[in-house]
Amino acid sequence: MNDRTRERAGIAVVAVLATDALVHVYWMTGSTWPAGDAEALSLAVLNVVLPFTPRGLLLPLGLLLAASTTILLAVGRPARLSGRLPVVVTRLGGRLVAAGLLVRAVAGLVWALGIGASPATPFYWLNLLAYTPVCLALFAGAVIATGPYRANRPASRGTHGR
Repeated sequence: MNDRTRERAGIAVVAVLATDALVHVYWMTGSTWPAGDAEALSLAVLNVVLPFTPRGLLLPLGLLLAASTTILLAVGRPARLSGRLPVVVTRLGGRLVAAGLLVRAVAGLVWALGIGASPATPFYWLNLLAYTPVCLALFAGAVIATGPYRANRPASRGTHGR
Protein backbone atom coordinates (compact mmCIF):
# COMPACT_ATOMS: atom_id res chain seq x y z
CA MET A 1 0.00 0.00 0.00
CA ASN A 2 1.43 3.36 -0.92
CA ASP A 3 1.74 6.47 1.20
CA ARG A 4 -0.91 8.34 -0.79
CA THR A 5 -3.49 5.65 0.10
CA ARG A 6 -2.57 5.99 3.77
CA GLU A 7 -2.88 9.75 3.57
CA ARG A 8 -6.29 9.55 1.88
CA ALA A 9 -7.55 7.02 4.45
CA GLY A 10 -6.43 9.29 7.28
CA ILE A 11 -8.09 12.32 5.73
CA ALA A 12 -11.35 10.41 5.19
CA VAL A 13 -11.41 9.35 8.85
CA VAL A 14 -10.55 12.91 9.91
CA ALA A 15 -13.43 14.29 7.81
CA VAL A 16 -15.98 11.98 9.43
CA LEU A 17 -14.70 12.53 12.98
CA ALA A 18 -14.53 16.30 12.46
CA THR A 19 -18.12 16.30 11.19
CA ASP A 20 -19.16 14.32 14.26
CA ALA A 21 -17.35 16.84 16.47
CA LEU A 22 -19.24 19.67 14.77
CA VAL A 23 -22.54 17.87 15.40
CA HIS A 24 -21.61 17.71 19.08
CA VAL A 25 -20.79 21.42 19.08
CA TYR A 26 -24.19 22.04 17.48
CA TRP A 27 -25.90 20.04 20.23
CA MET A 28 -24.00 22.11 22.81
CA THR A 29 -26.09 25.08 21.66
CA GLY A 30 -29.14 23.37 23.14
CA SER A 31 -30.60 22.19 19.85
CA THR A 32 -31.97 18.66 19.83
CA TRP A 33 -32.33 18.28 16.07
CA PRO A 34 -33.03 15.77 14.57
CA ALA A 35 -34.94 14.61 17.67
CA GLY A 36 -37.89 16.41 19.18
CA ASP A 37 -36.40 16.83 22.65
CA ALA A 38 -33.28 16.09 24.69
CA GLU A 39 -34.61 12.77 26.02
CA ALA A 40 -35.44 11.46 22.54
CA LEU A 41 -32.03 12.60 21.28
CA SER A 42 -30.26 10.88 24.15
CA LEU A 43 -32.18 7.64 23.59
CA ALA A 44 -31.50 7.69 19.83
CA VAL A 45 -27.80 8.46 20.15
CA LEU A 46 -26.83 6.74 23.41
CA ASN A 47 -29.63 4.26 24.18
CA VAL A 48 -29.89 5.78 27.68
CA VAL A 49 -31.21 9.05 29.02
CA LEU A 50 -28.28 11.29 29.87
CA PRO A 51 -28.26 15.07 29.97
CA PHE A 52 -27.04 16.59 26.73
CA THR A 53 -25.24 19.38 28.53
CA PRO A 54 -21.89 20.77 27.43
CA ARG A 55 -20.14 20.01 30.70
CA GLY A 56 -21.70 16.64 31.33
CA LEU A 57 -21.48 14.90 27.99
CA LEU A 58 -21.01 16.96 24.87
CA LEU A 59 -17.83 18.80 25.75
CA PRO A 60 -15.90 15.63 26.69
CA LEU A 61 -17.08 13.86 23.52
CA GLY A 62 -16.40 16.93 21.40
CA LEU A 63 -12.90 17.27 22.83
CA LEU A 64 -12.22 13.56 22.32
CA LEU A 65 -13.35 13.80 18.70
CA ALA A 66 -11.30 16.96 18.12
CA ALA A 67 -8.19 15.33 19.62
CA SER A 68 -8.76 12.23 17.50
CA THR A 69 -9.01 14.27 14.33
CA THR A 70 -5.87 16.21 15.20
CA ILE A 71 -3.90 13.03 15.86
CA LEU A 72 -5.07 11.37 12.65
CA LEU A 73 -4.36 14.51 10.66
CA ALA A 74 -0.80 14.44 11.98
CA VAL A 75 -0.53 10.72 11.10
CA GLY A 76 -1.83 11.32 7.59
CA ARG A 77 0.50 14.24 6.88
CA PRO A 78 3.81 13.35 8.55
CA ALA A 79 6.03 15.33 6.18
CA ARG A 80 4.01 18.50 6.67
CA LEU A 81 3.91 18.17 10.45
CA SER A 82 7.42 16.86 11.05
CA GLY A 83 9.22 18.43 13.96
CA ARG A 84 6.01 19.29 15.80
CA LEU A 85 5.19 15.82 17.12
CA PRO A 86 7.37 12.73 17.00
CA VAL A 87 6.05 10.22 14.45
CA VAL A 88 5.93 7.51 17.10
CA VAL A 89 3.57 9.69 19.19
CA THR A 90 1.22 10.41 16.31
CA ARG A 91 1.30 6.80 15.13
CA LEU A 92 0.52 5.54 18.67
CA GLY A 93 -2.23 8.14 19.00
CA GLY A 94 -3.69 7.07 15.67
CA ARG A 95 -3.68 3.45 16.76
CA LEU A 96 -5.43 4.42 20.01
CA VAL A 97 -8.09 6.15 17.93
CA ALA A 98 -8.42 2.99 15.83
CA ALA A 99 -8.74 0.90 19.00
CA GLY A 100 -11.49 3.19 20.30
CA LEU A 101 -13.36 2.87 17.03
CA LEU A 102 -13.03 -0.91 17.18
CA VAL A 103 -14.37 -1.00 20.75
CA ARG A 104 -17.39 1.06 19.65
CA ALA A 105 -17.92 -1.20 16.62
CA VAL A 106 -17.79 -4.37 18.75
CA ALA A 107 -20.27 -2.84 21.21
CA GLY A 108 -22.45 -2.01 18.22
CA LEU A 109 -22.31 -5.61 17.03
CA VAL A 110 -23.40 -6.77 20.50
CA TRP A 111 -26.31 -4.30 20.42
CA ALA A 112 -27.18 -5.45 16.88
CA LEU A 113 -27.68 -8.93 18.31
CA GLY A 114 -30.32 -7.46 20.60
CA ILE A 115 -28.18 -7.57 23.74
CA GLY A 116 -28.83 -4.32 25.60
CA ALA A 117 -30.79 -2.71 22.76
CA SER A 118 -34.38 -3.40 21.83
CA PRO A 119 -35.24 -3.61 18.11
CA ALA A 120 -38.24 -1.39 18.92
CA THR A 121 -36.00 1.64 19.60
CA PRO A 122 -34.55 4.18 17.17
CA PHE A 123 -31.11 3.53 18.66
CA TYR A 124 -31.19 -0.11 17.60
CA TRP A 125 -31.78 0.79 13.96
CA LEU A 126 -29.41 3.76 13.95
CA ASN A 127 -26.76 1.52 15.49
CA LEU A 128 -27.42 -1.30 13.01
CA LEU A 129 -27.59 0.84 9.87
CA ALA A 130 -25.29 3.75 10.66
CA TYR A 131 -23.22 3.80 13.84
CA THR A 132 -21.68 0.32 13.68
CA PRO A 133 -20.93 0.23 9.92
CA VAL A 134 -19.40 3.71 10.11
CA CYS A 135 -17.25 2.73 13.10
CA LEU A 136 -16.06 -0.40 11.27
CA ALA A 137 -15.17 1.66 8.19
CA LEU A 138 -13.43 4.31 10.30
CA PHE A 139 -11.50 1.61 12.13
CA ALA A 140 -10.29 0.19 8.81
CA GLY A 141 -9.36 3.68 7.61
CA ALA A 142 -7.47 4.45 10.81
CA VAL A 143 -5.56 1.15 10.58
CA ILE A 144 -4.61 1.94 6.98
CA ALA A 145 -3.63 5.50 7.92
CA THR A 146 -1.37 4.37 10.75
CA GLY A 147 0.49 1.80 8.68
CA PRO A 148 4.24 2.21 8.10
CA TYR A 149 5.41 4.81 5.63
CA ARG A 150 8.07 4.10 3.03
CA ALA A 151 10.98 6.42 3.67
CA ASN A 152 13.44 7.31 0.90
CA ARG A 153 13.09 4.11 -1.10
CA PRO A 154 14.42 4.12 -4.64
CA ALA A 155 11.77 4.53 -7.33
CA SER A 156 12.71 1.24 -9.00
CA ARG A 157 15.03 -1.62 -8.22
CA GLY A 158 17.87 -2.74 -10.39
CA THR A 159 18.76 0.71 -11.72
CA HIS A 160 21.78 1.29 -9.47
CA GLY A 161 25.16 1.18 -11.13
CA ARG A 162 23.93 1.47 -14.72
